[in-house]
Amino acid sequence: MSLARFLRHKSVEQLQAEVGQRRDFRRVLGLWQLTAIGIGGIIGVGIFVLAGQQAAMNAGPAVALSFIIAGLGSACAALCYAEFAGLIPVTGSAYTYGYAVLGEGTAWIIGWDLLLEYALVVAVVAIGWSGYVQVLLASAGVHLPEWAQKSMSADTMTWYWQQFLGTVGIQPAHPVAAPTEHHRFNVIAAAICLLVAVMLSVRTEWGARLNTFIVAIKVIGVALVIGVGAFYIDVSNWHPFIPERVFDDKGVGRFGWQGVLTGASVVFFAVFGYDTLTTAAEEAKNPQRDLPRAVMLSLLVAMVLYIAVSLVLTGIVPYSHLSGDASVSDAFNAIGLPWIGNVIAAAAVIGVISVLFAFMLGAARIWFALSRDGLLPAWFSRVHPRFGTPARPTMILGVFTALVAGLLPIGEVAELVNIGTLSAFILICASVLVLRKRKPDLERKFRTPFVWFTAPLGILFSLALIAGLPWITFERFAIWMVIGLVVYFAYGARHSKLNPPGE
Repeated sequence: MSLARFLRHKSVEQLQAEVGQRRDFRRVLGLWQLTAIGIGGIIGVGIFVLAGQQAAMNAGPAVALSFIIAGLGSACAALCYAEFAGLIPVTGSAYTYGYAVLGEGTAWIIGWDLLLEYALVVAVVAIGWSGYVQVLLASAGVHLPEWAQKSMSADTMTWYWQQFLGTVGIQPAHPVAAPTEHHRFNVIAAAICLLVAVMLSVRTEWGARLNTFIVAIKVIGVALVIGVGAFYIDVSNWHPFIPERVFDDKGVGRFGWQGVLTGASVVFFAVFGYDTLTTAAEEAKNPQRDLPRAVMLSLLVAMVLYIAVSLVLTGIVPYSHLSGDASVSDAFNAIGLPWIGNVIAAAAVIGVISVLFAFMLGAARIWFALSRDGLLPAWFSRVHPRFGTPARPTMILGVFTALVAGLLPIGEVAELVNIGTLSAFILICASVLVLRKRKPDLERKFRTPFVWFTAPLGILFSLALIAGLPWITFERFAIWMVIGLVVYFAYGARHSKLNPPGE
């Protein structure tokens, strides 16, 4: 295969010309519905689970700084996304933008990357969501069997992973002992993945209206956390704000500035999601105007709420008490307000569904775009004749995410999510610079401010956050990328719509 195939690309002008010709989807989404998809994608497990867990595990009260660091890097990428969203309002988000600037091969890597990352976000959120459902069930006296309450532990998953590596001749440097726990499957997490897949397979506007209502409930719940919790803050819980770094008997360090950076690497998963709304470009009523606005509005609202909740949680109880799967509810239970904990658990149960909606929507539409361009079989790009949605990839994603959410622990999955998304952010920031140099005269509905500072800063932030991830994350990511390249060279490059007729 020639390098020319790998580098061939669709021109921006070609993609812009196709916008008015596309009839795969109906244009039904306005600014506020798009913004709700963005807010829905950003605000979720990050507030209701990861903020408390990362305070307890890595950053202490300085988890607020972790969110700020992650948010700054995310904001740089968001500005670049906004420029592309106004310039190329076509389904596929970063995959489509990469196709226009960096070529087909790189676009495939981005699309293959995000397909996995978005699906794993759904699984992560479903695992966190199940913890809050169980809080509500327990308050009503309903308890699931132990095997159905949680996914596997991290050690058990690592053991299975090492067994897999052994089958291909790779011996782990630090083998773990065989697990003693019984098999587990998080039934609630798996069930919500399947339910959201069904919801997304019906008309987009029905799901979008429901999603907007759910986002409103979620924001009210977060406001309740901030408004009530502010009256119970004990500032002594913030001292020391950055706890001294400590090491366990395995030499693993926590806290200190390195802990803040590690926390930022993990919670970064919680400060993106606005990119999911750009995958719905062909369903927006006025994409060139509304997509850039929705990207920036959703990130701004989310960051204000994240920082406020982080400070409130670590202010009302010592950070070491926040390690549970339902940390916000646990914090209010600890200060004698169990009714608030139950209300928040209910808001989380309802509100986090919008995160599942946003990311599964994004994954399904990237899968659809890959198929429509010929890089995956055309069977996946046939919209449902009645509902007008990409129902086939959506339902397959529902089954896949249900299995992941049912089997795997939240921390391990969240780390794999972040490396892929950070890699996509690096490519988006670089693509904006390349296109500014290559085609400076293109009409841009939104221009990234101070682009020669903002885009490189986004790249540096993303690289720094990638450096904070565990090595095993790189191993898993590399294996997924190798599989992707095999699929591309064996199928995608040969069936691409850019191939000359008869080739």
